Amino acid sequence: MDETLINIGKRAQAAERQLALLSTRQKNAALRAMAAALLAKQDDILAANHEDMIQATAMPKKFTDRLLINPQRIHDMAAGLETIADLPDPTAQIDRGWVTADGLQILQRRVPLGVIGIIFEARPNVTADATGLTFKSGNAVILRGGKEALRTNIAIATILRQALADQNLPKDAVQMITDTSHAVAADMMKLNDYIDVLIPRGGRGLIQRVVQSATVPVIETGAGNCHVYVDKDAELAMAEKIVVNAKVQRPSVCNAAEKLLIHQDVADQYLPVLAKDLFEHGVELRGDAAACQIVPAMHPADATDWDTEYNDLIMAVKVVPSLEQAIDHINRHSTHHSEVIITDDLNRGRYFQRAIDSACVYVNASTRFTDGGMFGFGAEIGISTQKLHARGPMGLQQLTTMKYEITGNGQVRQ
Repeated sequence: MDETLINIGKRAQAAERQLALLSTRQKNAALRAMAAALLAKQDDILAANHEDMIQATAMPKKFTDRLLINPQRIHDMAAGLETIADLPDPTAQIDRGWVTADGLQILQRRVPLGVIGIIFEARPNVTADATGLTFKSGNAVILRGGKEALRTNIAIATILRQALADQNLPKDAVQMITDTSHAVAADMMKLNDYIDVLIPRGGRGLIQRVVQSATVPVIETGAGNCHVYVDKDAELAMAEKIVVNAKVQRPSVCNAAEKLLIHQDVADQYLPVLAKDLFEHGVELRGDAAACQIVPAMHPADATDWDTEYNDLIMAVKVVPSLEQAIDHINRHSTHHSEVIITDDLNRGRYFQRAIDSACVYVNASTRFTDGGMFGFGAEIGISTQKLHARGPMGLQQLTTMKYEITGNGQVRQ
């Protein structure tokens, strides 16, 4: 085990014990100080990101879009920290309290998870978002980003740590692992003595490596093979607007739609219009046999397409004979992230919501709303696609657990 990593773990554990005793007022003041520091030091962040972008020129655009930091994205990071400061503190919350038949007073209280490790790819904004959410919820965080964003991540983390130090708070509440080797990542996944939970953020390959290799408990997040289903009762104008937004607005992110399913009763009328809209936005369409017959300009889809998260201007299209077959296809191929039905029949919409096994299921709205900020969480630590502990966008509440505080007056059990 890498000694540097062990020392990072020890410092994080010591910092977390101090964070657990901070008042909400202290935490909010620190978050606002961190937001101000990001804006004041934005030139340092932009310079570091410029160096990272130079090194990333050979990467596909879908990766460089995630890597890029500009003044607006720095402003968004700072605004996210301000928003988190405005949110209720989950660790100031008592879920419930009661008195037992033996006269014991029991309080169920929200408490931090402890030390959270985050392994992520080329998204430097994760450094600020994760710091804000973990800090407000009383957790320390150990961040390990990808080598593509190393300079940017270090610049952001350095600014946030200094802001904490300026508030006389433990700067080791935020630590960035600067060794991006696979060996150190593998050691981090087994740092059970110091990390309480590990959250991977990135593509399916990264997530599965962490899930399969870690001995630290893992919350699985991120991979988004998201579907939009256009039902037989859908309005074409609404379908056009939602499908294009879900695919095109930011195709490199996990809540972008990757698949379009359409009911056979409206496919002949609707699919040429939807395809034209998508083609005009530069989207490559890959269709099943029925879709290609309706729109010959599509490329034929193969078996792998239905399980692929493109993170690009590519979309696979399938014509289905019924709502039930759309649901069956989605449940077999989805990564359980976000799915949409477009329909004027709300009974069919509600049925779709109950039958689909995903974290977020929409009626008549874009998948792009699956986001902590859009849900009112201020930011997110990731989108959990599993069922235990947390599911969907993970905000402050999802970074806590519970403990029971019991007060008696001399009771003993008979």
